Amino acid sequence: MATLSPSHSPKNLRRKGSTNRGYRARAGSHLPPHHSQESHDAALHTIRSFLKGHTSYDAFPVSFRLIVLDTRLNVKKALQCLLLNGVVSAPLWNSEKSAFAGMLTVLDIIHLIQYYYRTASYDYAATDVETFRLESLRELGVAQPPLLREHPSSTLYEAAKLLIQTHARRLPLLDNDSETGHEVIVSVLTQYRLLKFISINCHKEVQHLHLSLRKLKIGTYVSATSPSEVPEGRNRYHPIATASLNTPVFDVVHMFSERSISAVPIIDEDGVVVNLYETVDVITLVRLGAYQSLDLKISQALGQRSPDFPGVVICTASDSLGTLLQLIKKRRVHRLVVVEGEEEERNGGKKGRLLGIITLSDVLQYVIGEPGIGEGVEKEDSTAEASTLSPSQP
Repeated sequence: MATLSPSHSPKNLRRKGSTNRGYRARAGSHLPPHHSQESHDAALHTIRSFLKGHTSYDAFPVSFRLIVLDTRLNVKKALQCLLLNGVVSAPLWNSEKSAFAGMLTVLDIIHLIQYYYRTASYDYAATDVETFRLESLRELGVAQPPLLREHPSSTLYEAAKLLIQTHARRLPLLDNDSETGHEVIVSVLTQYRLLKFISINCHKEVQHLHLSLRKLKIGTYVSATSPSEVPEGRNRYHPIATASLNTPVFDVVHMFSERSISAVPIIDEDGVVVNLYETVDVITLVRLGAYQSLDLKISQALGQRSPDFPGVVICTASDSLGTLLQLIKKRRVHRLVVVEGEEEERNGGKKGRLLGIITLSDVLQYVIGEPGIGEGVEKEDSTAEASTLSPSQP
C-alpha cells in the first residue's frame, strides 16, 4: 500500500493470486511544521484563485491521444477499442448529423451485460453483441449518455464546478470549426487530470493542506460505529456496497448497475479489506464473450485478473488532504479505500477494517468548495473510470 504521511499514509495493497493480501510499500511525504486552520484555508483560497485564472487548455498534456467512437460502431468493437487503448470511456460521435452524441463509459457496458444476463441466453448475447450498435443502447433502457460539454477556453474552476454539479468524472471539451461551423471534440478533461494539474502547479499550497480527512469530512463512511448499531437486515458497512470472496460476480455487477458505482471493496469476515472488484474486471471477463464467467465467485474471478494489476490504494482517516494530492501527482489514483488504522485500533477497532471510500469527486468537491461534502451518501462519480482504486486507470 502507498502512504499519505510518514505515520499515516495511503497504501497500495498488491495481490499475488486471488486471495492473499500481498505486501505494503510505504511512500513518505513532507508536511509543514505548523498545522493551523488558517494556513489550510489560505492554501485553499490560493488554489481556487489559481483555477479561476487558468483555462482547460492549460491542463492539456503536451502530447495526448483522443479516441472518439462513431455511434454506428458495434458494441464489441467499441469495447475492444477501449481495452486496447487502455481507456474506460470515450466521446461518441453521430457521423450522420456531424454532432457530439455524449460519452460511452464502462457503466454503459455494465448495464448491457446485466440486460443480457437477465433476459437472454449466453449464446444469444455472444451473437448479438457482434452486431449491436452503440446507438441502440438506449433501446435497452440504458440511460442516455450525458451531453455535458464545455469550451476549452472556460476556466478550470468553472469546469470543476460543472463536473461536481453533474456528478460526472469527465468533461468533453468542444469547439466549433471556423469553416464548417460544426462541433469539434478537442479533448476530455477528467477529474484526475484536473487534480493532478493542481498538485503539480500548486505544490506549496498543497503542502499546507495538512488537516486530516476525518476533520475535513472528505469521503463516504460507514454509518454505524459498532455492529450493535446496525438495523436488522442492513449491511454493516452501509452506505458502502461490499462483497466477500465468495460473492458471485453477477451480484457485484448488479451493485455496479443499480448504484452507478465502479468499484466494490472485498472484505473478510472481520471487515478487513482484502481486495477491490472493479467494473474493468468485469469487462475483462466478458470481452471475448465469456458471459458464463459472471457465475464465478469473486475469488475465482480475481485469479483471472492481469498479473500486472497495480493494487488497491488505501488510507486512514488520519491522513491529510495534502499528502493525498501529492500521491495523485505521482500515481494514477482514482479512489482510496479508508480503513481503520492504529488510532482506531487503540480505541478497540481492527486495523485494516473498512471505514470508508474517498473518490476523486469527493476531493474535487472539497477543493472547489461546492456544497455536499459530508452528507453521508455514496458519491461515486459513475462515468469512474473505476473509476477504481487502480492507478492504471486513465
